[in-house]
Amino acid sequence: MKHFVKQLALAAPLAMALTFSAAQAEPLKIALAETPSDELAAFFVALDRAKANGLDYEWTAFSDEELAIQAILSGQMDIGFGTPYSAMQRSKAPIRIIFQLSKLKFFPVAVEEYTDLKQLDGHPIMLHSRGGGTDSIANVIEDRMGISFGERSYVPGSSNRVVAMLAGQAEATILDLSNKNKIIAEADDRFNVLPMFDVDASDEALFANLDWIKENSEQVDILVEALLSVWQDMAEDPTIISRETNPDGPIGQLPAEILGELDGFYTEAVAGGLYDPNGGGRVAAKADIEWYSAAGQLDGDPSELDIEDFWYLVPLDAALK
Repeated sequence: MKHFVKQLALAAPLAMALTFSAAQAEPLKIALAETPSDELAAFFVALDRAKANGLDYEWTAFSDEELAIQAILSGQMDIGFGTPYSAMQRSKAPIRIIFQLSKLKFFPVAVEEYTDLKQLDGHPIMLHSRGGGTDSIANVIEDRMGISFGERSYVPGSSNRVVAMLAGQAEATILDLSNKNKIIAEADDRFNVLPMFDVDASDEALFANLDWIKENSEQVDILVEALLSVWQDMAEDPTIISRETNPDGPIGQLPAEILGELDGFYTEAVAGGLYDPNGGGRVAAKADIEWYSAAGQLDGDPSELDIEDFWYLVPLDAALK
């Protein structure tokens, strides 16, 4: 089931005058793949900047990426979160990515007896969802390390996998940055973060139907420009996210202990290369094709796949000029 919260953005008079046609369009319907969290704080700061420039929007938080993808394919929503490469290749709908929100910077975490990925050969692993980002990471780990995991179990949500690990219900999993930090801070004597190779492919990206993008180019341009400005400002000073977070918005309503860690989270995330200040673009598109081909979500020789079949770069190119 989806959790629905509607946000209406009211543009300032001058901004409305400058973006009149965009403001008169239907509200931009955004499909989130999870409920608001610290990882979405930067995105909501970008939404606030877009709002100030005349973008009218509303968002819906779906329980997982697959539901968000289906909402775009069905036309229920306009722009979604995720990396729908398999859906883009098999669907007749011209779905395209327009901005890389974050890279696949996930962390294998295992009980203390394991110190290297190769030691997990034949052992079970707990992942987020079948066919999702952590499943793809596990596939590529197997390929690059020459191993084969044992049984795969699926527990949606990094925080839920932390709970399962702490309860002794699994020996190995793959976690996002904040939950990797959480489990190590709570029980570093029980768990190890295993060394992992670098990945430039997308974890989260914004995507939409190409026909809709072209028909609503002004709305898309406002959003992409706002995202790019935040991602570039964040690269210079990660604390801008906490300073620009609206206390009355969805992120501002998160528990105080999470809000108190925003500076630390974004400082570490930026230093760790989680965000590309240029929105991914061609570099991310190429990395995505190579990664998701190796992960089994794209068919065909990666060198023969055209990035323009998966990305629409016009809004990002314009914002970068």
